[in-house]
Amino acid sequence: MSEIINRVANSPLVTIDLEELYRREERILFDLKDFLFQELILKEMDFRSALKILDWDQFRGRLVAITCTADAIVPAWAFILVGTYLTKVDVEYVIGDFTALEQYLFEKEILKINPAEYAGKPVVIKGCSKFPVPTYAYGRVVSLVQPFAKSIMYGEPCSTVPLYKASK
Repeated sequence: MSEIINRVANSPLVTIDLEELYRREERILFDLKDFLFQELILKEMDFRSALKILDWDQFRGRLVAITCTADAIVPAWAFILVGTYLTKVDVEYVIGDFTALEQYLFEKEILKINPAEYAGKPVVIKGCSKFPVPTYAYGRVVSLVQPFAKSIMYGEPCSTVPLYKASK
C-alpha cells in the first residue's frame, strides 16, 4: 500500500483567512433617534445638554456606529458632535450603520497586509468563517493582492473556485 500524501499541505498555496482580521470587541449602535423630540426634531440645546450628562465610559472598549434610525432630517454636525465625545474616551467609531462599521474595521486591518508577500504565489481567499466577514472585505483583499499574485482562488484549499490567473 502506498503512503497517503497531503497535496494541499505540500502545495505552494498561500491562504488569506479574513476571519483572522475580525475584531472581536462588542459593537454598539448609538442611535440619535433617542435624542430627538418626538423622534422627529433635533432640538440643539436639549441635545447638547443630554450629551453632556451622558456616561460616555459605557462605550469604552467597544466599537460604535453612530446613526439615526428615525425617519428624520438630522444635521451632519449632530453625528460629528457625538463622535467628539466618543473620541474623548478613546472609542473607535464610524458615522453610519453596522455595515459601515464592519467595512471600516476590515479596511483598517486589510491595509496592514503587505501585498508584495504574495508576489508570484497562488493565493486562496478562505471562504468559510465563524465570524461575519462582509463581501466588501473579500473584494478589497483581492484588489490589493491581485497585482502581485500568480493566481487567486476562493474557498478552501481542498475545494476552490478560480477567480484570477496572471497572464504569462
